[in-house]
Amino acid sequence: MTLTTPGTVLVMGAGAVGCWIGGCLAAAGAPVTFIGRQRSVDTLRAHGLALTDLDGGRRTVPAGALTWATSPLEDAARSPSLALLCVKSGATADAAADLARALPAHTVVVSMQNGISNAAQARSHAPQLTVLPGMVQFNVVELGPGRYHRATSGRLAAQDHPLLRAWQPAFAAAGLPLELHADLAPLQWGKLLLNLNNPVNALSGLPLRAQLLERDHRICMAALIDEALTALHAAGIQPAKLTPLPPPALPAALRLPTAIFRLLAFRMLRMDAKARTSMALDLMQRRPTEIDALCGEVVRLARDHGTTAPVNERISELVRAWPSRPQPMSGRELRAALGV
Repeated sequence: MTLTTPGTVLVMGAGAVGCWIGGCLAAAGAPVTFIGRQRSVDTLRAHGLALTDLDGGRRTVPAGALTWATSPLEDAARSPSLALLCVKSGATADAAADLARALPAHTVVVSMQNGISNAAQARSHAPQLTVLPGMVQFNVVELGPGRYHRATSGRLAAQDHPLLRAWQPAFAAAGLPLELHADLAPLQWGKLLLNLNNPVNALSGLPLRAQLLERDHRICMAALIDEALTALHAAGIQPAKLTPLPPPALPAALRLPTAIFRLLAFRMLRMDAKARTSMALDLMQRRPTEIDALCGEVVRLARDHGTTAPVNERISELVRAWPSRPQPMSGRELRAALGV
C-alpha cells in the first residue's frame, strides 16, 4: 500500500515511541527511515515491527519493508520532508547536532519527547532547522524485540506549521491523529503534571494501573503536582486540562480513598496490565532516566519564580540513587522518604 504524503519521514531515535509512530506510518505506506544505535538497527533488521494496542489493533511491518540507518548522514536518511525527534531527553543535544550536520536548512523537526525544554534545546544546537515542540499523549511499552504495544489512549500534538497541516491526512490514515496548536506550552505543562507520576511508578516497581490504585503512591503523586501547580501559578502559566478533571482538582482526587478514586478516574485507569512508564523501564534496565526533564523542570520553574519544590527535588534524588539500592518502595516507604 502506498500512502500519499508530502515526502519522507525521518525518525531520529528507534526506541518505543519512535518505533511506534514510525511503524504506524510505515504500516500505512508512508516512506519512513529509522535512525538508531546499531543494536536497534540490528533488531529491526532481524524482526521487523509488530505493533499492538489496548483496543485490539495489530499492525506488522516486515524487516524487508523497513529502511534504517545508524546516522542521519547516511544516504538512506537524506533530505526528509519531516523529521521526528524521538530520543530520550538526555540525548537531545547530540541528536540535534547530528541532524544539523545532515539535514538541509529549514527542515521541519518535531520533538516528540517528554518535558518542556527539549525543542528549545534542540533548536539551540540546530539553529538552521525548524524545530517545533510536539507531544505524545499515550504510553508505549516494548514487549520484545521489534514488538511494541500502545497501552493507553491518547493522541499526538504539535505546534502548528503549514508542513504539519499537509502531513495531517497521512498521520490520520496511520491511526495517529495529529492535533496542531498555536501554542503547545499549556498542553506540555498539562502532560508534565501527569508525568510527575513517572518517578512514583518507577520507584514502586508496580505496573502503572496497579500503582495508581494504591493510595499511598497516589498521595506522593499529589504532593508532586501540588508543588508544580504552585510554581505554575507563580509563573503565570495555566496548564491545559488533559483529564476529565481540571489540573487544580487533581491532587484532591488522587488523595481520595481508592474505591472513590476508581469510580472518579475510570477514564484515567483505562489501560492494560502491560502499561509501565518509560522511567520504570529505564530503572529496570539501568539506563539514565528523564527525571531532570520532569521533576527538574518543576524545581527550576519554582526556583525562577520565588518558590520551592522540595518533594520534586527529593524524588529526583531517590531516582538517581536507585542503582545503589535497586529495591521497589511501597507507598508507605515512599511517603516517608518524601515526607508527605
